[in-house]
Amino acid sequence: MRRLLIRPGAIGDCLLTFPAMEALKADYTEVWVPSVMKPLVQFADRVDLIASTGLDGLAIPGVEGLQRPVLERLGGFDEIVSWYGTHQPEFRAAVSNLPFQFHPALPPPPGQPVIHVPQRARSRIVVHPFSGSPVKDWPLDRWDQLALRLGAEFAMGRDRQPLFDDLYQLACWLATAKVYVGNDSGITHLAAAVGTPVVALFGPTDPAIWAPRGPRVMIIKKDRLEEITVDDVTAAVERCLAGSTGT
Repeated sequence: MRRLLIRPGAIGDCLLTFPAMEALKADYTEVWVPSVMKPLVQFADRVDLIASTGLDGLAIPGVEGLQRPVLERLGGFDEIVSWYGTHQPEFRAAVSNLPFQFHPALPPPPGQPVIHVPQRARSRIVVHPFSGSPVKDWPLDRWDQLALRLGAEFAMGRDRQPLFDDLYQLACWLATAKVYVGNDSGITHLAAAVGTPVVALFGPTDPAIWAPRGPRVMIIKKDRLEEITVDDVTAAVERCLAGSTGT
């Protein structure tokens, strides 16, 4: 069985799907993902970038010559499980004679993503004040207060520049944290996936759907993120340090 798994999306969205994708591992498993996710896919025989496959061109009419190589490549699989193109009629029509199974973008039933990294001593507290949307960000001045109070390190520069070349390197560093605190973001999911105790701050998004998975994840949820105080987060961190997690 040759199976292809196609998963677009942001970091957290993709990570939430990893348990389902790993369960689909076949005799030969190929995975197509966004470029940022490639270093994290540890269960495939081959990993390619969606942008480099020509897949995006299948929804564009009148470019049959450009579509032929990717259609021939897709035709080499016995089964294709795709979170890509589910709501694109043009794409679905272009691949209608291929063995596609389409899934919605929402994450599958609960399962804990696991990213395997070298085990090292946990010696730091890490905070990450950003996310993919400003509406999911706790006020930046409170992150400064929290970091000062806890002696915490930031997982990304204040200019949003990454500290590491790729997500796997970041994952290895996050695994050296004894506690991580972050917004509803892909990096928060990544911290949970390497087994780091996580305090995740949620406002408008629903943690029942989008929270990081795992027994060492603690959620602080308020209708408005501004309602979460530095004292609230400090208390949650102290509970994590004491070995107590929950929601």
